[in-house]
Formats: sequence, C-alpha cells, structure tokens
Amino acid sequence: MSGIETEIKFAVRKGMGTPWREDADSHSEIRQGYIPAEGCTVRVRQRDDKAYLTIKEHKGAGALSRYEFEKEITPDEAHHLFTLCKGFVEKTRYLVTYAGRVFEIDEFHGENEGLVVAELELESEDEKFDTPQYLGPRVSHIPYYYNSYITKHPYPTWRENVPEEYR
Repeated sequence: MSGIETEIKFAVRKGMGTPWREDADSHSEIRQGYIPAEGCTVRVRQRDDKAYLTIKEHKGAGALSRYEFEKEITPDEAHHLFTLCKGFVEKTRYLVTYAGRVFEIDEFHGENEGLVVAELELESEDEKFDTPQYLGPRVSHIPYYYNSYITKHPYPTWRENVPEEYR
C-alpha cells in the first residue's frame, strides 16, 4: 500500500479499567523496529505471523496526513532488517469497532509498559466521528505519543507530564 494516510491519535483513560479489551473484535502482538533515516521514518514490523516494511514522510508534530509506503515482506526479511534497527516497540493492538469505525488501541509493553494510545484512520482531516467514552483528548500534536519517539524516550521518562487519568 502506498498513498496518503490520515490518522488521529487519542490518549486512553486509565481509571475505567481496560474496556477496550472486552470491546475488541480481535487483537495481535506487534514488534516493530526503526531504521535510522533522515526526512522519513523507516519501520520494520512483525505482526503475529506477517511482516511489513513501512516508510512514512515527516510532516512535523500534529500533521494528520502524510505519505506512507508499506509493503509486506517475509518474516525472514524482517528478522534481517531488525538487525539494522536502533529502537524497538512491543505492543498488543486491539481492534475495536465503535459507531461503524475501527479504532486501533495499542497497549505497550517492555520499556513503555503502561502507555495506551488509540488511533483512527480517516478519509479526510475534517471527517466527523464519535469515540468510545474511554478515549480522551486528541494527542496527534504531541510527539511523546509517536512510536518512533518512545524508542528513544521511553514512557517512564515523560509519564509525569501526562494528566493523572491517562497514566
């Protein structure tokens, strides 16, 4: 797949338990690494038994739309590309359908244990949608919430900057 991707990120409320797990249609285990590059983000992802190479353009914090190139690769190719990566993220992704939309809710593990972020892909930046009650404010404009950021700055190093109900 390649083209313009438009997505929005949300903080997830913690005081409500983990309702996204119960609401999930499915979930998968993800390990992804980042290959150093200037002007773009290069990601290698292993998602269950499939693997992908993704390149996303940099647009700056808060940009909802950016060019993305993604290609499925073999797990063996991903294994070799992981040796080039300088940072890794491990997470469980829950797919939650709400009001006809699929929200991707990522619960991070390892160095980023405790961080939970939701994403929604949109057709356009001005598209209207409803959100489940456990989703909080939009955080697309905050670099902390980007996977490539947390490989260098794990969640515990900035957790205190997050409002209590989202920790």
